[in-house]
Amino acid sequence: MQLFSLSFSTLLVAASANAATSAQDCTALTDDAQRLGCYDAALRKPAEPVMPAATSPSMAVPGAEAESIRHRHLGSSLDERWELTPDTALGAFLPRPYKPVYIMPAVTTNRVNRQPQSLAPDHSAERPLELDKWESKFQISLKAKLLAGVFGEHGSLWMGYTQSSHWQIYNNTLSRPFRETNYEPELMLVFATPYEFLGIKARMASLSLNHQSNGQPLPLSRSWNRVIGELALERGEWSLSLRPWWRLHETTHQDDNPGIEDYVGRGEALLTRKWGNHVFALQGRHSLRAGDRSHGSVQIDWAFPLFRTLHGYTQVFHGYGESLLDYNFKQTRFGVGVSLIEWR
Repeated sequence: MQLFSLSFSTLLVAASANAATSAQDCTALTDDAQRLGCYDAALRKPAEPVMPAATSPSMAVPGAEAESIRHRHLGSSLDERWELTPDTALGAFLPRPYKPVYIMPAVTTNRVNRQPQSLAPDHSAERPLELDKWESKFQISLKAKLLAGVFGEHGSLWMGYTQSSHWQIYNNTLSRPFRETNYEPELMLVFATPYEFLGIKARMASLSLNHQSNGQPLPLSRSWNRVIGELALERGEWSLSLRPWWRLHETTHQDDNPGIEDYVGRGEALLTRKWGNHVFALQGRHSLRAGDRSHGSVQIDWAFPLFRTLHGYTQVFHGYGESLLDYNFKQTRFGVGVSLIEWR
């Protein structure tokens, strides 16, 4: 019986302690043991939980880690663009940015190619087209890794797709048609190249199979196939990509644009520079031939911050091959718009 009374008294103390919200509530209790227990519970300071120090990424607070990942800028370096290290590697079949993604509502040219010509039979426009010098241009470009570790632990296989469209949106006479769209799928074998010389780091080398066409019927059909090599170098906020290519042979009957490599070029160099939130890019192409076969182009891009991830975008092009229909037509073009993805 005494044991029962002791247990019952203990339960009463616990119950009264839980019910008490302040020391003032304890004054109403007449039992000394209950009142003492009430004061003890009301005045006791709860222990603060001890959080483990985040000494490694695996011990970081989940919310902060998720926020960090959310704000990480995919494509901020060659390592991240091509996932050349284990720290930057992501899963397969996940779409990633490739080339710049932009829309330029206002693009103008000093010369309009109203009657596209080609040396191939039946590939030249019979009469001039009523094209405006003002149009819009947009580009989408994505890539995805298909396979990692192609040769043991080395090499990864990627698939890329780029689409550039020229839209005569201001041309009411022709019912605002798309003047041309270039489609460019490619398959790329990419290798990390961790070499360094005089502070210049060779980050990546690749070999790709590239197809480009405009999907139009005769006489405006244009297409070609290339094998493209690439070596990408990096130093600080600078990066340089060297891309020679070899055109795959086509028969005279299949060739939409004979001599395209003498105009568009046999290779290009792409120099990029990040300056805070600004991105500058200089792209040059050349035929690597002299005399009458010496042709090429130069393009300058500038992306500048507008709002969060949205950037303003300007582009200047001079030379041959701004599009496949213009592969042998020289012009100077200037456009302004916005971009979502820039060269990194």
